[in-house]
Amino acid sequence: MSTLTQSLIEEIKTAPESVQREVFDFLAFLKAREKGEGRENLLPLVQTAWAADWNTPEEDAAWRDL
Repeated sequence: MSTLTQSLIEEIKTAPESVQREVFDFLAFLKAREKGEGRENLLPLVQTAWAADWNTPEEDAAWRDL
């Protein structure tokens, strides 16, 4: 295992779960982009990444009348 990989793992281990989730989503995005996958394949990543912000009572109230 490279020094970079070990450093990344240690940083991720000490990060809060919300940061770990974002790192995971971003890594999945970068890997998909590297494979040349199109934008249409990014929707599940966006939904996962933003779910914590979207799935709130405040957000539901803001969009209730639309």
